[in-house]
Amino acid sequence: MLVTRHAEARAVLADPAYVPPPVRQDGAEGTLAWLRAQVSRFSTGETHAGRRRVLAGLLAGLEPAGLRRAATAMTVERDGDWRGVPTAVLASALGVEDSAPVAGAVAGAVVAAVAGAGSGYLSGEETPEADAAVARLLTLAGVPVITLLLQGYAATEGLIEAALRHAEPGDEPGALLCETLRHDPPLRATRRLDTRTGETVTIDLVAANRDPDVFADPERFDPARGSGPHLTFGSGIRPCPAPGHALALAAGVLDALLAPPRTPPRPR
Repeated sequence: MLVTRHAEARAVLADPAYVPPPVRQDGAEGTLAWLRAQVSRFSTGETHAGRRRVLAGLLAGLEPAGLRRAATAMTVERDGDWRGVPTAVLASALGVEDSAPVAGAVAGAVVAAVAGAGSGYLSGEETPEADAAVARLLTLAGVPVITLLLQGYAATEGLIEAALRHAEPGDEPGALLCETLRHDPPLRATRRLDTRTGETVTIDLVAANRDPDVFADPERFDPARGSGPHLTFGSGIRPCPAPGHALALAAGVLDALLAPPRTPPRPR
């Protein structure tokens, strides 16, 4: 079943009878399939609740404003090369370190491994490259931290890219990101399994976020619209555990990229 209306999507997301489709539980330890069976995103019931509590504890120690400043500073340091910045900043804030002795290798190794594992984290597409990336991540951090890094990667890299497609001079990063989440979300759909019937339900987030019953002139991209009740970060029982952190990382990158160019001082 395909859900396209906002109210129906919210009802599904608030109903405990709808759960994420199960992922396979027989993956070899250290592989992408194994990792997906260990994380909160693809689990249900008390297992999900317990894993989510661990993530909440880790997130409680991270200040979004500090993440935003760090993302801005790193983007400036890299002369606007923002790819990997959100992951590198989040990894550093979570205390992820690499034993590699080469200066600067910590962020590089983490970012490369997260990108490699992230390619199949949501879709479940298993490749030798993704398995190798997961194995590398497991030498750097435990599953809860890896979970945050992979979910942060999925939530921020695509969001920044989409926001830049819509950005115009003078846009405020926070407002630009909120409207991007509504109009052009990085995650286009999410699925649930109806445990009563066995039917898979696909929620079209793009359509639900443009429901004319909820959003005036929904096809128009308008950063002045405000945050609004978009469903990109989820709703109901299983909302995203860290929307503020994801937005802070993305906004920090945009703070650097959208800042007006500095005018050099006039010669005297």
